[in-house]
Amino acid sequence: MNRGKAEIHVISNGKLTMEQFAHKAAILEPYVDYFHLREKTFTAQDLLEAVEVLKVQRIPTSKIIINDRVDVAAVSMTAGVQLAYHSLAVEAVKAHFPMLKVGKSVHSVEEAVDAEGAGADYLLYGHIFPTQSKPGLSPRGIGNLEKVARAVSIPVIAIGGIKPENAGQVMDAGAGGIAIMSGLLEAEDPLISIKNYVKLLGSR
Repeated sequence: MNRGKAEIHVISNGKLTMEQFAHKAAILEPYVDYFHLREKTFTAQDLLEAVEVLKVQRIPTSKIIINDRVDVAAVSMTAGVQLAYHSLAVEAVKAHFPMLKVGKSVHSVEEAVDAEGAGADYLLYGHIFPTQSKPGLSPRGIGNLEKVARAVSIPVIAIGGIKPENAGQVMDAGAGGIAIMSGLLEAEDPLISIKNYVKLLGSR
């Protein structure tokens, strides 16, 4: 269980153009630790161009994480890569690209323990609460989040339906931070929304 500074990760949702995402990222950047490019239809070249769009908006590469594509993360010299179940093994990425921060998406205590043992720097676990991005799938809930957080020593970043009003429960369960999509990207005023999250996390 990690009790350091709570991290805020913002994950692209595939609904915005990259210019729209970058514009919102520029507003949020002072308050956000990492921006994930999670564009499942993008080619490697698309992702490279997306990194450049973010850089134009002065998002530092040290705050950019690429979903799945280790090659793009290495070539664009971003902070790291987020690995899914179908991605390269954590061990392989850490061995060949030691400069990259490696996150692993997990869905159980067993997967979390295995990922930590393989050298992952942090875990992404969810979905915690009901969310429009996972229709029909039951949320894993606070209880399971707590079990995962207790089982590992690396940060567990919680994702799924996290709003300012329930983020406190997530942190109390031992999460190392939160990942947000619609809660910020679809907010009427992203700046007000991020300040609400920050205020809540800072009070833990």
